[in-house]
Amino acid sequence: MSKEKVCLIINPFSGTESKKNIAEEVASAFDQKKVDLMIRVTGYPEHATEIAHKAAKKKYRYVIAAGGDGTVNEVARALVKTETTLGILPLGSGNGLARELGIPMDTEKAIDILLRGNTRTIDYGIANEHIFFCTCGFGFDAFVSDRFAEDKKRGPLGYVRNVLESVVDFRAEEYEITSDEGTFHEKAFILTCANASQYGNDAFIAPGASMEDGMMNVSILKPLNALEIPQTTIQLFTKNIDKNSKMISLLTRNLHIKRTHPGVMHIDGDPVKTGTEVNVHIVDKGLKVLAPSSSDLDERKRKDIENVFSALTR
Repeated sequence: MSKEKVCLIINPFSGTESKKNIAEEVASAFDQKKVDLMIRVTGYPEHATEIAHKAAKKKYRYVIAAGGDGTVNEVARALVKTETTLGILPLGSGNGLARELGIPMDTEKAIDILLRGNTRTIDYGIANEHIFFCTCGFGFDAFVSDRFAEDKKRGPLGYVRNVLESVVDFRAEEYEITSDEGTFHEKAFILTCANASQYGNDAFIAPGASMEDGMMNVSILKPLNALEIPQTTIQLFTKNIDKNSKMISLLTRNLHIKRTHPGVMHIDGDPVKTGTEVNVHIVDKGLKVLAPSSSDLDERKRKDIENVFSALTR
């Protein structure tokens, strides 16, 4: 009987935590009699994509991305429309796709999800030639991602500092926006195309979004004044941003965005330079990914409620 082929790709530079024990933890978790585990460590940008592409061509059953959103995106885009399934060990700063799928942030629990082998098939988006799985966007979040990419101090504190500094320097832009329903013009603080409900770190920009409906949720936040920013931030982290009076929400399969000047766009949090026009669309059921089952998620919610109740009644 032939062994299942599994590839583990580790990005040693993502996030703020050490990755030195990850290979050993994963190797000890899999049954070596049944699994042929190949371990690779990335050394440069796009290296993870190269490794994952070769693994998919060789018919590996799973390719596991151990890193942050950038690493997951690099691996996942090599696996779309293949029979190889993505696994995720969330070791980055935001961990957007992992959080959206309900994958635990605890490494041991995340490895357990890999071993269970429950598979979901999710949609993904394409903005011009760039593939994304959670969000792509323009405006303030893209401006911040561009600054954050240049910052040597990673982690939540570095991100918060960049956000505060960017609020002062950022200027909202006007866009021509064409969806399946028609065309309109809007000046926007944020323009986000969402396949998932959140950016990462449980910051929910499109609370109603689903990764399995074949649709894109578009969130357009009009320019804010300084007094509106704190309340808007609270709404972002409490799944209430769609209730903001300055939010325009669209549901579409296709979007064409036109702006006056070329600039930055973010793809799952990573900045890329684009021209004045960007076409965005959703591809149905294009990626297989290991994720908790519905029963796993229900059980976790039940335990969370029990823990909260226990804490309140002490």
